[in-house]
Amino acid sequence: MSGYLPICSEDLKKHNIEQLDFVYVIGDAYVDHPSFGHAIISRILEAHGYSVGIISQPDWKDPDSISILGRPRLAFLVCGGNMDSMVNHYYVSKKRRSVDAYTPGGVMGKRPDHATVVYGNLIRKTYKDIPIIIGGIEASLRRMAHYDYWSDSFKRSILLDSSADLISYGMGEKAIVEIADALNSGLKVSDITFIKGTVYKTQDESLFYDEIRLPAYELMKEQKSYYAESFKIQYENTDPFTGKVLVEEYPHDVFVVQNPPQPPLSVQEMDDIYALPYMRNYHPSYEAAGGVPAISEIKFSLISNRGCFGGCNFCALTFHQGRTIQVRSHESIIEEAKKIISLPEFKGYIHDVGGPTANFRHPSCKKQLEYGVCKNKQCLFPKPCKNLYVDHRDYLALLRKLRKLPGVKKVFVRSGIRFDYLLADSDDTFFKELVEHHISGQLKVAPEHIADPVLMRMGKPENSVYERFIHRYKKLNEQMGKNQFVVPYLMSSHPGSTMKEAVALAEYLRDFGYMPEQVQDFYPTPSTMSTVMYYTGIDPRDMKPVYVVKNPHEKSMQRALIQYRNPDNYDLVYEALVKADRQDLIGFDKKCLIRPRKNASFNSKKEVNNAHVSKANGNKKYEKNARENKNRSGKESGRPGSIKKKKTIRNVHGKKKK
Repeated sequence: MSGYLPICSEDLKKHNIEQLDFVYVIGDAYVDHPSFGHAIISRILEAHGYSVGIISQPDWKDPDSISILGRPRLAFLVCGGNMDSMVNHYYVSKKRRSVDAYTPGGVMGKRPDHATVVYGNLIRKTYKDIPIIIGGIEASLRRMAHYDYWSDSFKRSILLDSSADLISYGMGEKAIVEIADALNSGLKVSDITFIKGTVYKTQDESLFYDEIRLPAYELMKEQKSYYAESFKIQYENTDPFTGKVLVEEYPHDVFVVQNPPQPPLSVQEMDDIYALPYMRNYHPSYEAAGGVPAISEIKFSLISNRGCFGGCNFCALTFHQGRTIQVRSHESIIEEAKKIISLPEFKGYIHDVGGPTANFRHPSCKKQLEYGVCKNKQCLFPKPCKNLYVDHRDYLALLRKLRKLPGVKKVFVRSGIRFDYLLADSDDTFFKELVEHHISGQLKVAPEHIADPVLMRMGKPENSVYERFIHRYKKLNEQMGKNQFVVPYLMSSHPGSTMKEAVALAEYLRDFGYMPEQVQDFYPTPSTMSTVMYYTGIDPRDMKPVYVVKNPHEKSMQRALIQYRNPDNYDLVYEALVKADRQDLIGFDKKCLIRPRKNASFNSKKEVNNAHVSKANGNKKYEKNARENKNRSGKESGRPGSIKKKKTIRNVHGKKKK
């Protein structure tokens, strides 16, 4: 079908469609671009001969809103959106966001909380017997029993709560075609139990074999340690080559059954997906509302890969895209780049060429496509595996080709760069060209923390690796006469972070002369290793206890320490330093984080000599320090601890910055 897919009855008449094969209900605005899951799934079905219509953001309080395209011949498809609807709606503080980038005009409130569940039940009330297939990130990460941070409760599989018949988890391209073909052949949806990448429910135990029985839902709900055990088993079975059938039992002899994941897409299959006839924009009906804000982030960007073997514990990619890297060919990416260049609003800048991790362009080792990824080992953590295949030549060749295209002034890399993988490459040609050609003044990287005990819980490399990266990055900039910066993403309150590690991070930032403008509190999203730690207080990898910050005030203190220069954070930082017994960091010495409270007595000799000073890396034992503060004039104007806006500070490279 040329043009946009049908969204109303007038569109059906225009295309001479009496009944659609599928009606796709989505929580986002309809954006026909391959960065949006609903566009990919609907275009793939269309390419296989099926007709699809889109109901975008229906009024969940009005049952008629689900019927505007009539009853589909085969099934309803449901997706909550490109983000989990709860993450879309709420900050980690659980305060409601004011803007929804996936809604026309950025208006908040056009989709319900737990959108997939609400839409599924809305459909079921109107169409009692029609198959309902749910998919997307929300369904994928909630496919088995899971902890829900926003309600602080342990929830059942979303398959049960949504009244759906089947979950297509992961990216879903192969699974959705197999589901469509099965339904089209006349199979009942209850008989579709054999497709990889799906989850179904049943009371018939004869349908599954060679399975792994997970702890029953009621048992996990009663005792959190069973959930930690269950998650470890799930995590070890996310690979399509080695994954087993997983079975989770619920009351009344109901079983939720997860089939192994779909195999990774070949290069040709990836190319075929991105060659489909996308309109590459939001539906024109949204123009009056100002369009869809999310398009600006991806309109001039290129997706080159999927999957990630980085293995960060706070990231859900392992459960959604998997650890095996899947890539597009250079020809496919260049063809899409030419389409971008031809757009009238293109100014010569390709904003990004990447994916979950930009510099991953092949499997982490040569055995993965035959034997799968290792169940109990990570490719990069705690050290790069001896079998790790490190090579940036293919990615570098792609970037060089894109730079040479007529009309292209600059090709930026704004996806995450995995710096430990970059350093593992003995050939630093890519690193040099990255610095020379592909940074828009600032390179964003994600050390996340500097204290090794916290990094271990995160599944991130030791801080010494990040320091080596910063040193090398600085040297390359100096050699090329460039003044480019690093913007490190940092996270507060991750499981394992006590006040000791939070203070160590503040000291590290002090020594670097850098205060981040934005800090992300750890956000417990469904189906991540870190979220399981947060909920259970147990690290599923070794089943040992882990310290977890849940008190909102303590979380605020840890966050404030990262931005200790901000005058608004003074009281929280002061309280945190006292709580950590680090009063030695309250004073006038250059090593202090804040000054004493105005007019407060400050017995330097007594307080400083009894304090402990941590090493900059935050993971070695505290040592006594007898540093005496001599400058105690107290003549500074304004609130103690404040910094005038025009005061010179130093960035991570030691360069002066106003």
